[in-house]
Amino acid sequence: MDPSRKHPTPTAALIVAERFSLWQVAVPVFGPTVVNSVGMGAILPIIALSALELGASVGTAAFLVGVLGFGYFAGSLPAGALVVRIGERRALLLAAIVTAAAWLLAWLAGSWQVLGLALVVAGLSGAVFSLARQSYLTDVVPIGMRARAMSTLGGVNRIGLFVGPFLGAAAGHRWGIAAAYAVGVASSLGAAVLLLCAGDPVREHVLPERQPIRKVLWDSRRVFLTLGTGVFVIAVARIARVSLVPLWGEHVGLSATDISIVFGITNGIEMLLFYPAGLVMDRFGRVWIAVPCTLALGLGMLVLPLTSTLYAVLAVASLMAIGNGLGSGIIITLGADAAPPALRAQFLAGWTACAELGGVLGPLLISAITFLAPLATATLTLGALTTLGATWLAHWVPRHKPQTPE
Repeated sequence: MDPSRKHPTPTAALIVAERFSLWQVAVPVFGPTVVNSVGMGAILPIIALSALELGASVGTAAFLVGVLGFGYFAGSLPAGALVVRIGERRALLLAAIVTAAAWLLAWLAGSWQVLGLALVVAGLSGAVFSLARQSYLTDVVPIGMRARAMSTLGGVNRIGLFVGPFLGAAAGHRWGIAAAYAVGVASSLGAAVLLLCAGDPVREHVLPERQPIRKVLWDSRRVFLTLGTGVFVIAVARIARVSLVPLWGEHVGLSATDISIVFGITNGIEMLLFYPAGLVMDRFGRVWIAVPCTLALGLGMLVLPLTSTLYAVLAVASLMAIGNGLGSGIIITLGADAAPPALRAQFLAGWTACAELGGVLGPLLISAITFLAPLATATLTLGALTTLGATWLAHWVPRHKPQTPE
């Protein structure tokens, strides 16, 4: 293999970027992502309710909501091994089909135990889907457009999650709560059909090396302990925001409708920012998004305990939404930048596990703090942690543009 193809020069990267268009990956990557996420958006709001209908206690129903996240975390490292063995596109197709089967099992479940099994399977296959599309996109897109591609990937995922609940609600209204799982089945099968119909854009192929994941992670330990720590904090902050805003809203007397309005508006804000964020990262460097994103999330959590009205909560939630929207794709972009080309799947498996661990530990950290102290203490603690994470990222995220030498 020509070494110049494996490690393109900065000038070559810019030339390739000029010839490349994100429309070339619209069907093979963005299309399956948005269709698949519609199903996830339909299902997430009804997991606890369907568990209660199947006889689960309130505590068990709450636990089942977190099972999906545990599945994603547990499946991250095995997903890397699978992608290396069968390739990204086959892994994507397999994951979509298995996810459809999992949602079908959830739809037909006669007990909460079967529902829990379906959620575990969906989490494991979701980890494969997430890792494979990230690895594929990293391989296909020129480095000069990488952040825009990754931010768009995060953006279309948000669009699906925004649309999904409306379809799930319509199906549930007509056929019962569990019908939302049918939306998940249809969306996963739709993603599989798109993958089968999609072409494969011309790309700079790098032959993968079949090194064990544990060796790749050990060799990259400095990256994980430095940049990976910052990514972990971002992941904690994102999931904490989703928990803290409704909890604080309920604490100050907001109704469920008020809280839904807050989330609807903030979701809209996030969807407007994903492409500009990617453009900034490609033009000026990743640090100009990583730090403001984390800082906005941290400051929002620090200020949240000062709010007591709907408009005040909305204002602070909007600040956090701006941060989260700016951070669309930041985790996967940093991972793509740091990944060794020939060991990409193995490295990204560890990177994904790092982020998913943050998503798992975030709610547990909130629960532990609120068990011992008031909710405001948890909010301030997470806000302080996230703000410190911004300073950590300011130090470790490279300041140079990705297509130029350091």
